[in-house]
Amino acid sequence: MRLKNSLLLLLGIGLSNVGAWIFLIALNLIVLDESGSALAVGILYVLKPLAALFTNAWAGSLIDRLNKRKVMVVLDVGRGLLVALLPFLSSIPLMYAVVFVINMGSAVFYPASMTYMTKLIPREKRQRFNALRSLIGSGAFIVGPAIAGLLFIMGTPATALYLNGAALFISGLITLLLPDLEGNSLAGTTKFSFEMIKTDWQVVRNFSRRFTYVMVIYLLFSCMIVMTAAIDSLEAVFAKEVLRLSNSTYGYLVSMAGAGFLVGALVNTAIAEKVRDICLIAFGSVMVSAGYVVFAFSDDFVVAAVGFSLLSFSLAFAQTGFETFIQERIPIGVMGRVSSMYGWFEGFLVIAATVLIGAGAQLVSIRGVVLAGSAVMMAVTVLLFFYSLSRAKVKPIGKNSFG
Repeated sequence: MRLKNSLLLLLGIGLSNVGAWIFLIALNLIVLDESGSALAVGILYVLKPLAALFTNAWAGSLIDRLNKRKVMVVLDVGRGLLVALLPFLSSIPLMYAVVFVINMGSAVFYPASMTYMTKLIPREKRQRFNALRSLIGSGAFIVGPAIAGLLFIMGTPATALYLNGAALFISGLITLLLPDLEGNSLAGTTKFSFEMIKTDWQVVRNFSRRFTYVMVIYLLFSCMIVMTAAIDSLEAVFAKEVLRLSNSTYGYLVSMAGAGFLVGALVNTAIAEKVRDICLIAFGSVMVSAGYVVFAFSDDFVVAAVGFSLLSFSLAFAQTGFETFIQERIPIGVMGRVSSMYGWFEGFLVIAATVLIGAGAQLVSIRGVVLAGSAVMMAVTVLLFFYSLSRAKVKPIGKNSFG
């Protein structure tokens, strides 16, 4: 039964991941066709962190009090319907509004699904399960754009969005087949209010003070993710204007990143039960930043491809270690609130760093800003490396509740 549940959960995750890539590519093309503006497409990438900022401050308060499986089903079905609605909208601002709501749903879905997975998967199986999730994510990175390309040949970007909506709907149905681990046990009379949110912020603050090492590792890893997002925002410009790559050559470069992530995920799956989560975080994060440094110093396709392959290969290990770390060190009773609040902080930093690095590229130089961003990331991951390994002997918190 446990194997069946794990496979069902992985199947639902796989459908969502493939659909996400189809959604991203199709929506970019639709907005570009409607507006003819690269800026209009760029706004789509700002909506995701903005939605996280708007949502994460209060989402955890609901997640920890509601039935996680029901939340996941409602969000999957709701997002599926909204995605299928997008092709019927002719107004760009209205499309932005719908995409913003979809991203809000995604911001709630992640901490809800993380909490549910922690309850469903036994502790001794979590790291391997997370490695398999990473493997599925890498497969989606390759399969999703390929499917989108085929759909564009056979139909239109709107067809791709319909398929994405169907994938989310099916993912919701699959989630219904999973066990209800909470039932009505969380039903209560607590009224959702600003006072409740303030109390929950205090709970997160108390948790962070009591388990400082969890907070420090979480925030350092988040800072690494922030820097990857900021540098990635200049990735295409760097490849085209600094390395002078053609569109097709840049496509090969992105494919190398996908291949690196896939190989890393395969190796990660093979060693998942032999290496501790802390070690995956420490070594994986440093190697991710090393890959970005190689990319920043590259002068041709070959060196850039080495950097891309190294960072994507290492990211598979770092992500698996981090997700296992969250599940082992944050009690289930407050996981939604802690993840959401830290996610809010991360979303704020993503917007600030992306704006800063974009302005720097205009005022200084693209290579100079990418080099500076890579250096900052390296400093953060070196600090994360030594701090996390120094705390490696700290035992997991266990199933106790907090707050």
